[in-house]
Amino acid sequence: MADPLLFFQAVGTEAGARARLDDIVFSELREELAKVDFVEVISRERESIMERVASSAENKASEFGIDIVDVRVKRADLPVEVEQSVYLRMQAERQRESSLFRAEGEEQAAILRAQADRERTVILAEGYARSQSLRGEGEALAISIYAQALEQDPEFYAFTRRLEAYRTILKRGDIIIVPFESDFFRYLISAALAPAVGEGIGFEEAASEQPGG
Repeated sequence: MADPLLFFQAVGTEAGARARLDDIVFSELREELAKVDFVEVISRERESIMERVASSAENKASEFGIDIVDVRVKRADLPVEVEQSVYLRMQAERQRESSLFRAEGEEQAAILRAQADRERTVILAEGYARSQSLRGEGEALAISIYAQALEQDPEFYAFTRRLEAYRTILKRGDIIIVPFESDFFRYLISAALAPAVGEGIGFEEAASEQPGG
């Protein structure tokens, strides 16, 4: 009660004051609620709505010597005809937020996968470059060794290289027909003839040792 004299002159009793306040507050509340959606009433916007209602009601209640401190909505019931539509709207809003969060998560996952693929590509490329470098170093070392062997003993070098070629093209159990004049198989031919030559020499020596020979 801001002004007792004005209060008693305007409304007279507490019951009269309550009736006037109900008219003022509910009128301002209906006017304010008509400007917003019901979802805003049950959301965080309710505080600002109540502040506007209290301010408007305070201006009118002051004419009766009444000071309005605060206005609150204790309960907000949905009208039956709009209850389902409001629930559907709230559900759609939650689904929209869920889809947004899911899309953001999928985008982040795609970024991480792309980053991992790039790192994998870089690692593989570096590994391949390293392996090629080591292979080149090995081949260079082998060439150097072969070159040194060629300088020191050309015939032995040619012999070892020819053996490597035999090992590459010939398999166990292979039967080959080699022309006697073949240069490629000359080491095989000489190796095959060596026992026969040795056997011939041994026979002649044994014959010369016979009595009376």
